[in-house]
Amino acid sequence: MKTIEWQPKFQEFVEQQMTFDPAHDIAHIKRVVTSGIALAKQEQADLAIVLPACWLHDCVNVSKKSPLRNQGSVLSADKATEFLKEIDYPAHTFDAIHHAIAAHSFSANIETTTLEAKVVQDADRLDALGAIGLSRCLMLGATWGSQLYNPVDPFAKNRELDDKIFCIDHFYVKLKGLVNTMKTPSGLLEAEKRWHFMQQFLDQLGHEAGEISSN
Repeated sequence: MKTIEWQPKFQEFVEQQMTFDPAHDIAHIKRVVTSGIALAKQEQADLAIVLPACWLHDCVNVSKKSPLRNQGSVLSADKATEFLKEIDYPAHTFDAIHHAIAAHSFSANIETTTLEAKVVQDADRLDALGAIGLSRCLMLGATWGSQLYNPVDPFAKNRELDDKIFCIDHFYVKLKGLVNTMKTPSGLLEAEKRWHFMQQFLDQLGHEAGEISSN
């Protein structure tokens, strides 16, 4: 069976595992898969590893508030490997897929040691940038009861950033910095394009709020 033909099995499994999480729904998974395929082709990475890793990278959902948060990607990697064994996916890919899933997470802080792991990590992080990343940030802020921005000092020129209270602060606490964490040339190029879009949004927001954004 060609790698691409396994996708219905991957999707069915992932949908069965999902709990409510607006940041990690099936739409997020599909976008990571799309980006993963594109990056894999540009970087000449092995799709037999990248594709299942992208589909299964969040098959165990650990709450951001859980003390096990930094173990979520390893738990997903373990569960993904068990599933792949059950469906008789090619066994020689298991170790590489496990590593790609385990290392994709920001909080896990596991170094990517293969090209495929770098592609999967880049694909996942790209979803936090651009129009989708901007929308996800604001959506989650509203879900968690955050304010859009500090009306006195929107861009934290004279205060400490606090993205637990203000959505816009998260752009500077984390999202902008994701650009320089990209591991592949094609991932970096796409990340820079997506951040440029976000910077334009911040500039416009500053204009409308009577402030100048911070670059």
